[in-house]
Amino acid sequence: MKTEKKLNRIWFQLGAVTIPLALVILFEVLKGNQALMTGWVFGVMAPFERLLGRIWSVFSFSVAETLAALFLAGCVVWLVRAVVLVLRQKAPLPFLRRLISLGTLWLWLWAGLCWLWNAAYYVPSFAQREGLETAPYSVEELAAVTQYFARQAAALAPQVPRDSEGHFAESLSDSFGRGPEIYQNIAREFSSLDIKSIRAKPLLCSRLQSILGFTGIYFPFTGEANVNVDAPACLVPSTIGHEMAHQRMVASELEANFVGIAACTSCDDVVFQYSGYLSGLINLCNALYPTAPDAWRGIVKETFNNELATDWNDNNAYWAALESPAEEVAGNIYDGFLKSNDQELGLRSYGACVDLLVNYYRTKI
Repeated sequence: MKTEKKLNRIWFQLGAVTIPLALVILFEVLKGNQALMTGWVFGVMAPFERLLGRIWSVFSFSVAETLAALFLAGCVVWLVRAVVLVLRQKAPLPFLRRLISLGTLWLWLWAGLCWLWNAAYYVPSFAQREGLETAPYSVEELAAVTQYFARQAAALAPQVPRDSEGHFAESLSDSFGRGPEIYQNIAREFSSLDIKSIRAKPLLCSRLQSILGFTGIYFPFTGEANVNVDAPACLVPSTIGHEMAHQRMVASELEANFVGIAACTSCDDVVFQYSGYLSGLINLCNALYPTAPDAWRGIVKETFNNELATDWNDNNAYWAALESPAEEVAGNIYDGFLKSNDQELGLRSYGACVDLLVNYYRTKI
């Protein structure tokens, strides 16, 4: 009986390791087959995650954040207990077993991430699905679109709620409540975005997200779009748009940036419109200023009013105050993650949406 139980345990442990390892290897082998990945993502993965998102939407808090906290806490407790046991028993074998068990758990997590998110990096891009142009553009065209965004943002800046000192003061709960509506107009132009919206959720540990340099995260295991609400409030609505783009299987950060901005600027909500134009202006400025600083200074002088300047300065001051080695380390890790999924620009892809912005909006000037 004992021998049978021991054999069963060995087979269980062997399966616990080999199954996720096989899934990871299978993903690496098949990820280059775009037709297969497309069938998986849009036929299985996306519907499954939307179902998860609808299930967990009954909770106002982020289930993803709760699960992540419990998982990481459990890992720490498991490691501490393993160290205590090895010190007490003076035997390394139980310690090694616990390390293998923990490694197996992380292997399952990686296998799940491969098939529930990373697969989306290997389907036709949003631009390809919708026939968007990404042709080269001149500095003059970049400056023209930047000026257009600055004018729009300046015109909308006085129309959004502000406190007695002139700072952006829209209620965050109201922004989250109205978030699902912002895709109605843009979905008429881009059919792949036409799905039932699932409300984004605020993160309780938003300050930690800021310290690490992130403004939100999409969690495929629950289908939730999670938003950092400690970041400057004037950009929270556009971040909601960005994270909800990931729910629509817009995987790359550059395209999610573009889609989020386009959804905000095309919607009927003034607060989201303003946040979208402000977010786009920041991206455009980051591209224009290094190339033509005088053109950027001229745009600022011509278009910036007190309200826009206040939000611009608030955003710059917030992120400057949080610069730290932790942000650099977290950025390098995420940059490596993106590049491991053939996103060649890595973190720089956040700013690369300028190509799409210029080509799309220059026809609207």
